[in-house]
Amino acid sequence: MSNYKFKTTNIRGKQYVEVNERIKYLRQEDSLKDYSILTEFTVLDSEMCVCKCTIATPQGKVIATGHAHEERGSSNINKTSYVENCETSAVGRALAMLGIGIDTSIASANEVETAIAKQEEKPAPKKSAAKPKESGNDEKEESNIMDKAVKYLKNSSDRSKAYELVISKYGSELSEGQKNGLKKFVR
Repeated sequence: MSNYKFKTTNIRGKQYVEVNERIKYLRQEDSLKDYSILTEFTVLDSEMCVCKCTIATPQGKVIATGHAHEERGSSNINKTSYVENCETSAVGRALAMLGIGIDTSIASANEVETAIAKQEEKPAPKKSAAKPKESGNDEKEESNIMDKAVKYLKNSSDRSKAYELVISKYGSELSEGQKNGLKKFVR
């Protein structure tokens, strides 16, 4: 690769390359400028999305991929632009997997800023003296997870992938019967 100097953003003492810098490099580098950047939303609904970005040669050979996941409302920017934010992150990760702008990190400045914003927006967990659990709280929590999972599955265009996401996130909190019940929405 050339001696291209990437502009970086300092975030908490570490330098990160922004996604637009990675794209500019791809489009300016003679050996790469004809490569394609293809994005596809593998999950997209009113509450969250998953985007896959593929970088391909002019002949269609896939040379790098990247994925991103965003939830609407998980940060201020995501309240209005979770789809766009997700696509930008996926493109940045795919270009990083190609080796563009990774001297200090695969994560882009955009991703790190979003992650920090999410952490700062989440209220700190309340510390309280240990109290015995009230009976029924666990059942209410499991019921709440099931309600959310069912609603999410019903609203998903690709229920198989939606099921996989639910299980990866909440599988340890669900019984086998609950998992089997959710599978019925996939069929």
